[in-house]
Formats: sequence, C-alpha cells, structure tokens
Amino acid sequence: MMSKNIELPASIVIRDLAQKIEKSPIEIIKKLMTNGVMATINQAVDFDTAAIVVAEYGFEAVPEVQEEVKKEETGEIPLWRRLIADEDASKLMARPPVVTILGHVDHGKTSLLDAVRQTDVAAGEAGGITQHIGAYQVEKKGRTITFLDTPGHAAFTAMRARGAQGADIVILVVAADDGVMPQTREAIAHAKAARVPIIVALNKMDKPNANPERVKKQLAELELVPDDWGGNTMVIPVSAKQKQGIDDLLEGILLVADNADIRANPEGKVIGTVIEAEVDKSKGTIATLLVQNGTLESGNIVVAGKAFGRMKAISDYKGRAVKKAGPSTPVAVMGLNDVPSAGDVFQVVGSEKEARAIVAERLEEEKSHAQAKKKVSLEDLFASVQAGETKELNLIVKADVQGSLEPIISELEKLNEGEIGIKILYAETGNIGENDVMLATASKAIIIGFNVQADVAARKLADAEGVSIRLYDIIYRMTEDIEKALKGMLEPEVVEKVIGRANVLAVFSASKLGRVAGCRVTEGELRRNAKVRLYRGTDLVFEGEMASLRHEKEDVKEIRTGFECGVGFKNFNDIQVGDYLICYVLEKNA
Repeated sequence: MMSKNIELPASIVIRDLAQKIEKSPIEIIKKLMTNGVMATINQAVDFDTAAIVVAEYGFEAVPEVQEEVKKEETGEIPLWRRLIADEDASKLMARPPVVTILGHVDHGKTSLLDAVRQTDVAAGEAGGITQHIGAYQVEKKGRTITFLDTPGHAAFTAMRARGAQGADIVILVVAADDGVMPQTREAIAHAKAARVPIIVALNKMDKPNANPERVKKQLAELELVPDDWGGNTMVIPVSAKQKQGIDDLLEGILLVADNADIRANPEGKVIGTVIEAEVDKSKGTIATLLVQNGTLESGNIVVAGKAFGRMKAISDYKGRAVKKAGPSTPVAVMGLNDVPSAGDVFQVVGSEKEARAIVAERLEEEKSHAQAKKKVSLEDLFASVQAGETKELNLIVKADVQGSLEPIISELEKLNEGEIGIKILYAETGNIGENDVMLATASKAIIIGFNVQADVAARKLADAEGVSIRLYDIIYRMTEDIEKALKGMLEPEVVEKVIGRANVLAVFSASKLGRVAGCRVTEGELRRNAKVRLYRGTDLVFEGEMASLRHEKEDVKEIRTGFECGVGFKNFNDIQVGDYLICYVLEKNA
C-alpha cells in the first residue's frame, strides 16, 4: 500500500498534528510516549519526530513548501501574520505599512508628525486634514504610508495588551542635542517587546549642539546598532522644524516595509483594530477603525469588542465620505451601538443576530474571566515553560539607583544559560508605575523591584490585570527566587493583600504614643496586627506597623468602613491632615 504524502512544517504543535491526520491528540501523545518522547497537547515537536508518528498511520512527511509563519523570539506572532494565516496565499497583496511614532517627551514627536503631514499636503492637494481621526495617510513614490497619531508608548502597549498590534513599524524620535532619555529607553522596551521593526529619526539636527555620534553610541548600547556602524537599525537625521530629512525618513519606511513583506487579502475576511472612539452629541458613536485585512464596506455589520452595529457612514482621514476601505486604511465610522476601547479587534459578521451572539459570549467570558483571574506568578510561568508554551521568562526590573541595577542585571544574566532563557524587557531606576504594569500585561512579564515601591495606581492596575509584582531588599534573595522558579522549586509566594484604606482628618497628641492620626475608614477595614503605609499625595512617608488602634478611647482589634478611629505608628510622628493610609496583610499564595 502506497503512503500518502503530508506536508509538515519544521515544528508543529501536537493538537495541529492530530488535526492534520484526523486522529485524537491523546492517541498522538501515546504514540510519542512509545517512542520515548513526553509531550503535552500544546507542545511542539520537530519535523523528524512528527514524521515518525505520521508514518505509523500510513503517511509520508514532506517539508512544507509554502513559507512558514514563524514565531518571534517571544513566541508572539505579529497580528497581521495571524490575520492572513488562513488566507489563500495566491490572493495576498502588499499593503501600505502602518507606522507609529514613539519617543521621549519634547524630542519632537508631534513636530515630526506635522512635518510629514505638511510635506504631503504641499505635494498634493491643498487644504490639509479637516477631521482628526487618530490616523492619516501620506504618499511617497506613488505608495501609501499610514501613520497612527497615538499619544506615545502607553497607548501603543495598551493596544497590545488588548490583543492588537496596530503598527507594523515604529519610528523612534531621539533629539540629537539631548540623546537617549528614560522615556526613550521605555519606548525601545515597548517596541522590542512587540517585535516591531524600529527606525530612529535623529531629530533637531539643525541645533548647533547636536551630537549625532554620541546618540548613536547610546543607541548601540541599547542594542539598536546604526546601519552605518554595521548594524541593522536605520538612523535617519531629520529636522522637523526645518522640514529636513522628511523624504529620507519616508523612503526608509518603504525600505523596511519591503523587507518585512507586509501583506493582506483585500477580498478576505474583514478584520482590523479600533484606534479610538468617542460619543458625538449629534452623530452618536464615532469610531476610528484601521482595516488590516479584507475590505470594509458601507452597510457591513461590525463587531468591535463589546460593541456592534451596521456601518451607516464611512469617511476617510480628510473627512470625505467613502463607500469602502481596504487593508491599512484608517476610517471614521458611524453605526456602532456602544463605544469600543482602543485596541479592540473588530470583524465583519453576516447578521445582527450573529453580532449579538458574539457580544453576549464576550460579556459572559469577561465575567467568568474576572472571577477566575489570578496573578501570573513565577510558578505559573515555570509551568508554562514545562508545557512547552514558552521558552523565556520575561522580566521588568526596577531598582532604587543605577549602582543597584547593574549588579542585578549581571546576576540575572548568569542564570540565562539553561534551557529556559531570561529576557529582561526593561530595566530602569525609580518606583514601579502604570507604564511598567502595562508593559508586563502585554508581554506576560513579572515585575521585580529592588528597594523600590509600586505606586498606588500601579498596584491597582496590577491587581486588575493579574500582573505579579515582587519586591526585594536583598539581591541574592531575588536571584535565588528566580533560579528556584527556573528549576521548579519555588516556595509559595508571599503576596500582599490590601484590606482597608483610611483618610487622616485630624492629628492630635497622646502622652504615651506621641502623635496620633484621627482617621475615617473609607474602604474595607483597619486591623491592629496588619501592616500599614502612610501616603502624602503620591509620596510614601511611612511603612511599618501600627503602634495602636483606638475607637472612642477603647483599644480595638479592627475598625470597619465608615467608622472613625485613632491610629498610632511605631517610631513615627510626622503625620499631617490630608494624608491617607493603606492597611494590608501578607498571605501565602497557594
């Protein structure tokens, strides 16, 4: 009996292999076990191993001819590749690249966008943009480039955290007179985590104190080696103020886009990303959609996140009414019943009934997900590594001073020699903020802090998004925990649970205790044996234990929401009216 040929990629997940030969995944796992290979349903095996399995079912494996959709180092496939994975390869066509601009504040992001806009208007029709929809297009050498006018890397990462990746290319604006700054490093970390090609626009070259060579050296230290130094990063000198270098920048974008082979099927399924949305008093919900595959037409029924509706009107970035929009085209649409969130993925469906069913299912999923949501811990990441779902442990490291940060990174890199890699997405000095949590959310990373605190907003966001923040004051304990996690030996994590909050309404003196805070509990409860933090605005002024907890001159064990009490702090008297405190306990995570 002749064997049937079956095309297999260089690596294939067990579930997909089972589907290809129409067998049960359990059956495939059993076959692998008899051949001495232990694998789970979500684990990938190489071509040779898969070939042995399929041969037992009468198939002969041959290498897959069509280009394999490869995962990046992080295991993350760019959104546009996921969109075209099921499309007919013969119908895929090159589409305009989608570009976003990131960089440090005051380095000229907005000025550069304006310069690009004006270059296009001067070369084409007069008038300019009549409607701001968060995105626009320019022409260069008869080709179109789409720019996303997003407010920095926080929005860029928020989109990734919601499952979207709107941009194909990132323009990193760095001022030639100022060099790499903290927000520049942050922007680089966010772009690298998204696995998006980076072009550096070296702005303010017209300034007398511009020092491009110094900036290139700083970029090279951050693994963005300029192409004229033999690296892979295009560094293009520009002056947004003088409108110089803009044409070179646009040509650079087209070159990078050609190498990235950005394609879509204009006739395929209609899917894309929500850029922004708002409610207009006279027009209702207006959303900016970036079409990434297929062609959106007036009258289509769209589901975007938890919103849906029939497209009543579509207009381009200049406010002109259009009947349809193809891949990489940003359009403003009317007709959605609710306001979707930036970063929501939208799709066209066949009927309103189908749209309602999809939204109802998403609402139910969100409800159950919120109930089941727990923090991604080091233990969880190790489990996913063991299951073959990831090969890297993503970390964000924050430390109090540069002198602490360098030895921490050095120690962590020593652990980066086993089967499981450690990838430091971002390392910087300062307290843990919301941007750090957003990056961790989008990249499934753990935040490690050394001699720093997480601010209140960051802690709330981390709780909501299920991001684990681990704080240390001894370096070897930090590295020991990570080493144990990589070996699967980590003890249950001691986590912080906030149990109550209170505002300081008055301050008075007590003979034995010194100064005491007169507080009203605004949320949860205060417990005498719990730990407490005292804040003045955003600054942490005390962290430690209560010396006393009293209600109407009586010592009490706890005080609940709405009640007033007196709180004394151990060895601390600098209390002011307007301060607020957070009460918390430490619990072991099972």
